[in-house]
Amino acid sequence: MASVFDDQRETLEKHEFMLGIPRGRLAVTLDMITDALILVGQHGVYCTSARNPNAPALDLQTVMQQLTGAKELIQSVMQELDSPPDSK
Repeated sequence: MASVFDDQRETLEKHEFMLGIPRGRLAVTLDMITDALILVGQHGVYCTSARNPNAPALDLQTVMQQLTGAKELIQSVMQELDSPPDSK
């Protein structure tokens, strides 16, 4: 498997140029997590819970919760990077 820096080279370069290296990498990470959430959500349509056929399987629910949590943490870091140093 290739490195994320190889796979996402063009996207990283674009975002790093626009936002700087740390923020650009965080932005690409958010995009990748969002894409993963979409894929897991689509898979959840076909892989339903045995107890509740209207909900995704429990393992998919856990993956979605973890990805959503990771996304929230990254967003909070981006907000901290945007706040003025004296407001911390």
